[in-house]
Amino acid sequence: MVAEFNGEFGYLFSHSGLLVEALTHRSYIYSATNSARSNERLEFLGDSVLGLIVSEHLFRTHPDFAEGDLTKTKALLVNEITLSKVAIESKLNRFVLMSPEEEKSGGRERNSIVSDAVEAVIGAIYVDGGLESARQFIRGAILSRSREILSDATQRNYKGELLELMQSKGQEPPYYEVVSEEGPDHEKIFTVVVRTNGEITGTGMGSSKKEAEQQAACLSLQKIKPDNDNQSR
Repeated sequence: MVAEFNGEFGYLFSHSGLLVEALTHRSYIYSATNSARSNERLEFLGDSVLGLIVSEHLFRTHPDFAEGDLTKTKALLVNEITLSKVAIESKLNRFVLMSPEEEKSGGRERNSIVSDAVEAVIGAIYVDGGLESARQFIRGAILSRSREILSDATQRNYKGELLELMQSKGQEPPYYEVVSEEGPDHEKIFTVVVRTNGEITGTGMGSSKKEAEQQAACLSLQKIKPDNDNQSR
């Protein structure tokens, strides 16, 4: 796996164990007989490294962008949907170690799992080779496709849109609450509600809190916007 990854993505790990850890989903630990370690810590680090490098890139390449434009563009480039597309289209998802049950249930194409793997790999490259190595990987995997990503009409930040709508009306920000978590740790389904003006206006479900929140925000927008449009006439 390590040699194949190195050849595919052009980065040679000095410490191959970091790559194995970055590609180990937590479901694999339950089915493995060895002392495997999940990629969650590296994902945490990679998320920050990715945010820094994308922010710096946008700051330098778009001197005309205001802070709000920078924030929106960054969100599109680093969100779960973008990273999962990168993982699947680059075939990085085929390297992820997971339990047979997780794989049978579609885990190799699940946005939350494969996007986390991308972030974990970035974290592993940063630990192994430093910031410049991580920058090169992110440029090749994500920033080189930024025009395509940003022109994708399906790339919408519903949470951001809902927040802007509430602010434009002079109202309190939306409040998201996880109301249930079902299933084993490696196959959890989250249910989230969003409240606007104290009332539940959207409910979402997903394999991650982010996914459930986006779905809840989307439904909330569908409910609120018609009322908002009528009031503006």
